[in-house]
Amino acid sequence: MAIDLTYDPDIEKLIDRTRTFTREYVLPIEDRFLGNIADAGGDELRIEMQAAARDAGVFAPHAPVQYGGHGLSMSDRAPVFEEAGYSLFGPIALNLGAPDEGNVHMLAHIASAAQKEQFLAPLARGDQRSAFAMTEPAPGAGSDPAALTTAAVRVDGGWKINGHKWFITGADGAGFFIIMARTSGKPGDRGGATMFLAPADTAGIAVGRHIGTLDKAMIGGHCEVFFENVFVPDENVLGAVDEGFAYAQVRLGPARMTHVMRWLGASRRAHDIAVAQVAQREGFGGKLGDLGMVQKMVADNEIDIAATRALLTVACFELDRGGHASNETSIAKTFAAEAIFRIVDRSIQMCGGLGVSDDLPLARLSREVRPFRVYDGPSEVHRWAIAKRTIGAAKRAAREAQS
Repeated sequence: MAIDLTYDPDIEKLIDRTRTFTREYVLPIEDRFLGNIADAGGDELRIEMQAAARDAGVFAPHAPVQYGGHGLSMSDRAPVFEEAGYSLFGPIALNLGAPDEGNVHMLAHIASAAQKEQFLAPLARGDQRSAFAMTEPAPGAGSDPAALTTAAVRVDGGWKINGHKWFITGADGAGFFIIMARTSGKPGDRGGATMFLAPADTAGIAVGRHIGTLDKAMIGGHCEVFFENVFVPDENVLGAVDEGFAYAQVRLGPARMTHVMRWLGASRRAHDIAVAQVAQREGFGGKLGDLGMVQKMVADNEIDIAATRALLTVACFELDRGGHASNETSIAKTFAAEAIFRIVDRSIQMCGGLGVSDDLPLARLSREVRPFRVYDGPSEVHRWAIAKRTIGAAKRAAREAQS
C-alpha cells in the first residue's frame, strides 16, 4: 500500500493562503528593513503584522483551536511553516516563531487548566510573548542541560529561584518566562530539574543586555536574564517537581522540527533567487545556468531541499504517532541545519557580488540560518546521541543473542 503524502483540501488552502500572505504582505516589510526586526519596530510591527495575518485567516496554525489557532498536527504544520519561513518576518507575523511556538506546544500538553488560561491563552492569541529560560553561562547548562545551576528552594507556599541565564531568546518584552531550575541533586546530575511559570514583572526578574549575535530577525533579542529570590507559587509549577528534563523533551523534539520547517522556507527562497539569476545572467558566452559548475550547485540545492523534507516528514510522522522520535528528530535536525546553510551558501556563490550585497536577501538569510547548527543542540551533540543510541542497540542485541 502506498504511503499517502497528500494534504487535505483545507490544509492545501491554508498553505496557499500562507504563501500569498507571506510573499505579498510580509516580504516587502522584511526587505524594507533588511531583515532586522528591531529596526522595523519590534513589537509594534509584530502586532500590526499579526492583525493582518488574522484577517488573512493564517494566524497561529499550530495553536489549539480553542485558543484561536488551527490546531494542526506536526505533519500538517510542515508545509505551512515552510511557506511562512519564506520570509524572515513570516514566523513573527503568523505567531509561529521561536520561542513562542514551542512554548505554545508545551503548555498545551503539560499546563493545568488554570495555567492554560493565564499563560497559554494570551500567548496563542498574540497578546503576549514568552521566553524559555534554560541556557546559562559556563559552567552552567548549555549543550549539556544536566549542568543546570539555577536553583529553586522550597519556601512557604512556593519556591524561591536564584540564577543567571543567557542567550534567552525573546526575553526583552516577554510577558512571562518558563524557568528551568534545579530542585534536587547537583549540577551534573541527569535529573532534578523543574519548570516554573513566572510573569515578567515578578519581583527579582531582571532582563540584562542583549547579546550581539549574527541573526537579527528574532524578536526580543537573545538576552541575559537574572533571577534573584524570585518567588513562584506552587500553582505555577509547570508539570511535576523534578520532572523538568523529561517535560523539556515534549518541547524540544517538535521545536527542532518547526525550526527545520521555517529555515527550509528561507533556504528555498535563497535557491529560487539564485536559480532565477543564473537562468538569465549572461557570462562566458552564454547563460550562467548552462555552465556545468553552476548546474552542479543547482542540483545539489535541489537534493538538499528534497532530503531535508523527507527526513522532516519521517520525524513528524513519528511525533504525530506519539513517539519520542529522539533519533528521527536528531537526524533531521542535524542534516537540515547543515543542508540549509549549504543551500543558502551555494545560492550566494551563484549570485556572485550581488549575493553578498544588500541588493539581494541572501547575505541576511545566511546570517540567520548559520546559528541553527548551534542552537537546539549543536550538530556534534546530536551526532554523539545518534551514535550512542545505535551502538547501545547493538550491545543489547549482542547480549540478547548470548542469553
